[in-house]
Amino acid sequence: MLKTYDPKKILVSLGNHAVTGFSDGTFVSVEPNGDGVTSKTGCDGEKVRSLDPDGSYTVTVTLLQNSPSVAWCQSRYDLDKATGDGMFPVLVKDLKGGMLFSAVDAWVVSPPNRAFNKDVGDREIKIETGEATLKGEAS
Repeated sequence: MLKTYDPKKILVSLGNHAVTGFSDGTFVSVEPNGDGVTSKTGCDGEKVRSLDPDGSYTVTVTLLQNSPSVAWCQSRYDLDKATGDGMFPVLVKDLKGGMLFSAVDAWVVSPPNRAFNKDVGDREIKIETGEATLKGEAS
């Protein structure tokens, strides 16, 4: 079965803010924080599996430095540091029918990096989540 990937059809939503101004290259990544399923083998060959209960993720969004989403993320980080009320839901969806990722509770981990040079630079923003859901195949 032939499928088509279109980066313009990847929706990233942080609360009621639709993220725009993605950088060229990898512009969003979704990575689990837990170990998933691990195993340990004893001296006699007995094997035991452990299921990591950590259902949280780290979402990394890479934006052009002039993206309005950089300012939005900075304002959420500032609000969180000042009041503890900077959390928001996060959604990453492939509108062509692939992956769907969502979390009710998410927050900006640290201020976006700042670097300047002759050309437009990128800003990498790390967002951590509480319990999250990941469905579908990776695009």
